[in-house]
Amino acid sequence: MSLQDVLVLFPMLAVGFVSILVLLAAAFARRHGLAAGLTLAGFVVALASLGLSWIWTPRDVGGLLTFDRFVIFGMGLVLAASIFVTASSWAYLRGHDEARGEYYFLLLLASLGAMVLAAASAFATFFLGLELLSVSLYTLIAWKRERGAGAEAGIKYLVLAGATSAFLLFGMALLYAASGSMEISKIALGSAGGASTSDGIFAVVGMGMIIVALGFKLAVVPFHMWTPDIYDGAPAPVTGYIATVSKGAVAVLLVRLFVPIGSDSFVAPGGTGAAFPWIFTIIAGLSMFVGNFLALRENNVKRILAYSSIAHLGYLLVAFVAGGTLAVRAVSFYLVAYFAMTLAAFAVVAALSTQEKEADMIEDYTGLASRSPWLAGVFTASILSLSGLPLTAGFVGKFIILSAGAGAQLWTLIILLAVNGTISIFYYLRIVSAMYRRREGTFEAGGVRQPFLAGLALAVLTLVVVALGVYPSPMLSLIGLFTGP
Repeated sequence: MSLQDVLVLFPMLAVGFVSILVLLAAAFARRHGLAAGLTLAGFVVALASLGLSWIWTPRDVGGLLTFDRFVIFGMGLVLAASIFVTASSWAYLRGHDEARGEYYFLLLLASLGAMVLAAASAFATFFLGLELLSVSLYTLIAWKRERGAGAEAGIKYLVLAGATSAFLLFGMALLYAASGSMEISKIALGSAGGASTSDGIFAVVGMGMIIVALGFKLAVVPFHMWTPDIYDGAPAPVTGYIATVSKGAVAVLLVRLFVPIGSDSFVAPGGTGAAFPWIFTIIAGLSMFVGNFLALRENNVKRILAYSSIAHLGYLLVAFVAGGTLAVRAVSFYLVAYFAMTLAAFAVVAALSTQEKEADMIEDYTGLASRSPWLAGVFTASILSLSGLPLTAGFVGKFIILSAGAGAQLWTLIILLAVNGTISIFYYLRIVSAMYRRREGTFEAGGVRQPFLAGLALAVLTLVVVALGVYPSPMLSLIGLFTGP
């Protein structure tokens, strides 16, 4: 490896090095503030050092990792979200008795896995990143051992992670049999299809199995069955992390695989023809409808947000199917908006939760506007953005996705998106209505007085949600730097 390779890898190296420091701190110092401070510092340094990676891009490191502008964008999203999750976790864990240093160690490892996944250029690093992310997450999900729901959620995620790995490895083996290559870039450029009929069948089936594996990670229909249980059982900051970082890293990889930067349309990998755009079209439509209709029946806020995330990934897939530069920019902008509004929502849930009880039912938010106008305002902004109402990031994100879909003449998906956006308003506004009722709920909220760090994170997230809805041009220009040909 050259010095330039080390500089390009520095963000990953920083996160890995800090994870070792946090583990040592957890073993000897046992101080929550030290572990949280080291974690936050590690993420900040890694985010700032992406500038070094930018200088030396595009660059391939050892045939295993590739660094281009879009990969740096994905890593930036992962690290920024990890900073906000760390700030939320600091406030959430202050009143908990469990070992807290190990929590931050696992959070660092999960983020490192997400970064590797986003930059993977070979099946080996693809699998390594996915496994590092998954193993860390199902431990974090079951972190609150005293809650039966947490242990159950951890086991369910473990089963899903095992199924994901099985499909992924089998799909990789078939693609290798068809192409003789382990490089993702060759698959993305459609060179995996062999000359023989058997090679073509291997390519189609192999890519189909990889799509199934990634479908489990994205929790889109029909791979969504345990998603609400996992969201409900996990600690609130971890749930926010799963909803954003875990899915965002996979979305970045999907774009690199099926919509390479500079391509004019959706790329059918391995010479597999037009089957895969139709598959993603069906998945997008079902995800929008199933996610929104199941959310209508729920009174549990975390489960509502789980079904909401299924629908939002369906919205995202509309731009993904459209392909082309505009679609990549639409996906990128929507990821930024989705990260901000989802992290803000789960940060409020974490702020109102106690060691004894998660603030997960709608009635737990009754009268929140009178108890904590600040938290009610943040939650209102994030909920309105998730519903896609004007002057919020969610509205602009959906509008850009509609533009990408219209450019590709995906009229059916556009109509489905508009209809489902209208349906979602009902269950979102149920939460807002509860917060502004005058009567007090029976749930005594904990942690309403936020420490400075958590309050600052909430303020920044709310500012992003509102600013992207009122004046999105700077973010669109910034995204253009990362997604241009």
